[in-house]
Amino acid sequence: MPLKLHINGSKGRMGQALITCAKESAELAVGAATDMGDDFAAALAKCDACIDFSHHAALESVLAACVAGKKTLVIGTTGISDAGVARIREAARIIPIVYSGNYSTGVNTLLWLTRKAAEILGPDFDLEVVEMHHRMKKDAPSGTAKMLAETLADVRALQYNSDVRHGRFGDVGARTSEEIGMHAIRGGDVVGDHTVIFATPGERVELTHKASSREIFARGALRAAQWAHGKPAGLYDMRDVLGLK
Repeated sequence: MPLKLHINGSKGRMGQALITCAKESAELAVGAATDMGDDFAAALAKCDACIDFSHHAALESVLAACVAGKKTLVIGTTGISDAGVARIREAARIIPIVYSGNYSTGVNTLLWLTRKAAEILGPDFDLEVVEMHHRMKKDAPSGTAKMLAETLADVRALQYNSDVRHGRFGDVGARTSEEIGMHAIRGGDVVGDHTVIFATPGERVELTHKASSREIFARGALRAAQWAHGKPAGLYDMRDVLGLK
C-alpha cells in the first residue's frame, strides 16, 4: 500500500511541486491537498502523513491536528518563531516530526561542509551568509540561511539572536570578529541561492549552492515523509533522513 500523503499549502509553488513529484512514485499517493480556508482536520483523517508547506501562522492548528490524529508530520514552512519551534519540540514528544529549513540533499551537504570549513579555518576568518530568492518570497532570511548561520554560530560558540547582523546601513563602524553577517536579496524568479563566505586578509573561501528547480526540495520532503513514517516520536531533520549525523 502506498503512503497516503496530505499536502498542506497545495496551491503554493512547493505544494504543486510536491503533488507532481508524488505522482512519480508508486510508493506514494496524495490522499488530500488543502490550502487556506480548507478543512485541514477532515483531510488529514484520510491520510498517513502530512507535509506542510503553508504559512507559519497555521503552525498551531497543523500541530494540534497531527498530534490528535497521531500522524507523521514533515514541516517545510519557514519564518517559524522561537515559540513555534518550542511548540514543535513539544509535539514531537507524541509524533514523529521532520523539521528542516531545507530539504535539498545538496543544501544539507552544504551545511555539513560549512561546519567542517568553520572548524578548519578557525576564528581568523570573518563569516558572512548571502541568500537570494524570488521576488515573491515574504520572509527573510530564508530558513536555509538561518540554518547556515546557526551552524557557524555553533562552531564559534556564538548566539544566533545576538551575534547575527542582518545587513548593514550607515556608519555602523568596523566589522567585529564576533558577528556573522546575514544578507537577503530578492528578485526575479530565483528558486534559491545560498553562499557562505569565509574571509581573512589575503584569501577568501566561498561555499555556494544554487537551486534551479523546486523539485529538489519536494523530492527531499517526500523522502523525509517515507523515512519518518513508522519511526518513534521525536524531532528529526534532514541529517537524520540522509544519515549525516
